[in-house]
Amino acid sequence: MEQTEAQKNGNRILVVLTLDMDNIPSNFPEILKHEREVVAQWKKEGFLEQLFLRPTKNGAVLIFKDRTEEEVNQLMTTLPFFAFKKSLEILPLIKDNEF
Repeated sequence: MEQTEAQKNGNRILVVLTLDMDNIPSNFPEILKHEREVVAQWKKEGFLEQLFLRPTKNGAVLIFKDRTEEEVNQLMTTLPFFAFKKSLEILPLIKDNEF
């Protein structure tokens, strides 16, 4: 299988997800459990490099590899918490090969 340009360059995509905490439903723990299952599958498949929780507990920062910006955007729409997003920032990163 041929590598994509993102795979060849080692580039990453950083995603900042902020939830609208004023509109979180009462079944939040159930949704959180499903969210974690989805993210664990992404990690297992190898394209989610890391997930960081935010200290404010209103979202997360995810780092993807080997995916295009369009693919990452589509993946994010499949998250259970996507329906409760306040904002979503998708930031393509280019690896500086000098460091």
